[in-house]
Amino acid sequence: MHKNYCKGSSWKHKSVALTAVALQDHILHNLQLQNLSLADPFKLRSQKHTYRPVKKETIRAIVDTGLKKTSHRQQKNEDPEDEYVLDPCPPALTLAQRFGLVEPPAMPLTREEWEQVKQRSIKQGDSVQPCAICREEFALQPQVLLSCSHVFHRACLKAFERFAGKKTCPMCRRIQYQTRVIHDGAHLFKIKCATRIQAFWRGYIVRKWYKKLRKTVPPKDAKLRKRFFEEKFTEICQRLLNSYDTHIDELFSEIDSTVAASQDVFQQLDKTFGTLLSEDEWERIQMQAFRQDIVDCPICIMPLSHPLLQDELSQDSCQTYFRQIVLLSCSHIFHCTCLQAFEEFSLGERPACPLCRSCYQKKILN
Repeated sequence: MHKNYCKGSSWKHKSVALTAVALQDHILHNLQLQNLSLADPFKLRSQKHTYRPVKKETIRAIVDTGLKKTSHRQQKNEDPEDEYVLDPCPPALTLAQRFGLVEPPAMPLTREEWEQVKQRSIKQGDSVQPCAICREEFALQPQVLLSCSHVFHRACLKAFERFAGKKTCPMCRRIQYQTRVIHDGAHLFKIKCATRIQAFWRGYIVRKWYKKLRKTVPPKDAKLRKRFFEEKFTEICQRLLNSYDTHIDELFSEIDSTVAASQDVFQQLDKTFGTLLSEDEWERIQMQAFRQDIVDCPICIMPLSHPLLQDELSQDSCQTYFRQIVLLSCSHIFHCTCLQAFEEFSLGERPACPLCRSCYQKKILN
């Protein structure tokens, strides 16, 4: 009996010691304090760093072009909207969990359970609200969903786990959660951007239509109506001023070229259809000229000295010397010298009448 008692007591001591070690190991793993020593919890494990001399001749420079780096998540046929679990395999059980001293972690959630968690997160509006860690909207940045239905930025959650030293939900403090990559925030952000673009475009179309309406339809208010018509009148006047051609030299040159072309046409017509006038026709033209009561030469503005016109001249003009006059076929009378001088300065081949600009035949009156 004594031997059995000794054996039982030793086994009992061994089980208690094993239980204590298992619990201590579980606590260290749970708190992520693996650097502590089991023999002395307050003393960190010494990490020995041995220095090995390296030969400089064997060292070669490595050029990292990034061509060989391939990710198992970045495949050619991978959908960017695909959702996946970051830790599909559960963590390894500690000794305490194997002995049943501590409750083991939950099994990985199935697809149906993840859908339920996601629906609960959607009802809470976690993707609509900003990230609880950085307080910024999710936009197009990677987003993760925890098994407790809370949503964070993936980078924010990693930073929180790194600085907290343990894997705990920042909102509900749940331990050993599972994470899943989702894209609800990016989808909502795209819808929000599309809505803003559509609203801006609609506003632009409406403003454009309203400006056009203000320019075409006069307002009903008296002051605004008066201002509307003043602006319209100013716009029309400005348009008329802009349409005017202020190049005077070009205008005069165009007029000269037009007159010269007209003279050429008249000269050609006179050459083609012009015939010598008979004496009877000259008599009729001469009587027509005398009926016009022409007293002065239109060129030099001096009195004419024809004997038939002496009765109409004044006594002072009769005392002036008589100059030879010429009668044109257009019934105009000039001094012969004045007409000759005009013909010398004429530009066309055949001169035109100084008064009516028509080609003529002339007859000297004795």
